[in-house]
Amino acid sequence: MKKKFIVPVALSSVILVGSIPLSGVFAKPIDSKVVSSVQVAKKWNEKASVPFFVKDRFTEKFSSSTSSNALNYLKKNEDKTGIKHPDKNLKVKSTEKDKLGMTHVRFNQTINGLNVEGSEVIVHFNKNNEVVSVNGRINQTIDDGTVDTTASLSSDDALKTALTSVNAPDELTYEPTSELVVYPFEGENHTAYKVNVNFMGDEPGNWFVYVDAKTGEVIDKYNGIMDFDEFKPQNGVGKGVHGAHRDLHISQVKEPKSGTKFALADLAHENLGGIFTFDSKNDTNTKNDTLYVGNSAAFIGDYDRAAVDAHYNSEKVYEYYLKEHGRNSLDGKGMAINSYVHYDKNYNNAFWNGAWMTYGDGDGEFFISLSAGLDVAAHEMTHGVISHTANLVYRNQPGALNESFTDVFGALVDDKDWEIGEEIMAPAAKANGVTRLRSMSDPNSVVVSNAQRAAYGSGVYPAHMKEYYNMPQSVDNGGVHVNSSITNHAAYLIGQEIGRKKLGQIYYRAISVYLTPNSNFSDARKAIVQSAIDLYGEGSAEEAAANSGFDAVGIY
Repeated sequence: MKKKFIVPVALSSVILVGSIPLSGVFAKPIDSKVVSSVQVAKKWNEKASVPFFVKDRFTEKFSSSTSSNALNYLKKNEDKTGIKHPDKNLKVKSTEKDKLGMTHVRFNQTINGLNVEGSEVIVHFNKNNEVVSVNGRINQTIDDGTVDTTASLSSDDALKTALTSVNAPDELTYEPTSELVVYPFEGENHTAYKVNVNFMGDEPGNWFVYVDAKTGEVIDKYNGIMDFDEFKPQNGVGKGVHGAHRDLHISQVKEPKSGTKFALADLAHENLGGIFTFDSKNDTNTKNDTLYVGNSAAFIGDYDRAAVDAHYNSEKVYEYYLKEHGRNSLDGKGMAINSYVHYDKNYNNAFWNGAWMTYGDGDGEFFISLSAGLDVAAHEMTHGVISHTANLVYRNQPGALNESFTDVFGALVDDKDWEIGEEIMAPAAKANGVTRLRSMSDPNSVVVSNAQRAAYGSGVYPAHMKEYYNMPQSVDNGGVHVNSSITNHAAYLIGQEIGRKKLGQIYYRAISVYLTPNSNFSDARKAIVQSAIDLYGEGSAEEAAANSGFDAVGIY
């Protein structure tokens, strides 16, 4: 069946879900043979994604900070990095120069020209063209003789298999993508098609499906959706969900037979594709979505309030990243920022779907309109930033880091406190003592309301690695929304020592310079400490605070 596509407009990242029955949560006893096979698989999996962070005490100077000189360094230092035949097995992904004058060359590990999923290497030059460090993750189980990279299956057939495996609807958000990669999974390096399928509807999906390029079987899959005419620019006003007055950038729109109307379309920012807010009209059919338009420049009706806050908050987050980090929009290149409000009926969620933000109105019992939260908007939009920087895989510890960094920037943009989601809780929830989603200052003070997730731990959000929730990938993608509170607490402790502004500089540098898709909590510590050193110097109070914060939560 031919799939229909709609124009892409925004990204998605689920910040919460409702309670799930406890049936099937508790694991059954397993025999010793199974334990042995699991241990063997674990050892192989560890070798398939080996972290390293090499700091060179005796820097080597080059004539320029280029990818070819980065490769020359790696060739000379195979023993230090563990990267064999880098000139043959690495492919340049990007080269970026930062505000400190440092240049960062990022490589994908490859075999026979195919990217090895999750394996990246970053070479860091200082402003004097000296290599000062190399970090990343490398697959040490691979050599030319161990992986047959030929494909028996066509890309079209892989796409059909992927669509079927995720029950994709006929209408997709954008045309699916397919890339032939080497995918390490459960003790074997597979040649596979990595297929990305994105759709809205009752159960939105941003699926990544790995289809074996020889057998056509689905090896693995996960949902990467992350919770939380002529235009004439002019100024407008609106009333937010909580009644706050909002000054807005909007546009006049001339429509045939209906005269001049006013749209939540902000075209006031130079080199930005615009900030747009759309109305999903309380259903899940994207064909019904329209740009949010009113009859006057004052958006003050009750139905307008969710749209007003989404539009206002999107601009605030955009301005934060531009002012604090010199980042022009989510991709750093001025992409349009799109938000959709009034999604579905009684929808208790907000998400980034890989292209735009979507906000439900809440059910009035647990949540009100989720666009009311500035920290929620910053959380969702930071998922978009991460998609274009570290691109942390949305499961297990990398996924928890993805959630944690988005919470951190939520608390930096909405800087009244260190709580997440306090502006979106309904009166009934507050009356029952549920006043926020997560607390960075005191994680243990918040109950894990989802029963299936709570069954894997103490029932409250963890603040230390000794409280870590060991969840299977089938539950919360391996604990991304729960275990994130451990690294959240580390960020809070660091922020208490050095202040929010410096915390933001350090954390932004970590995601944009050092972290890679499969980075875990220990990798994050190294990245954050090194970022503190880069910005404030070795032996600085900021470096000490970063180390102390992670010591306090048991991450080494």
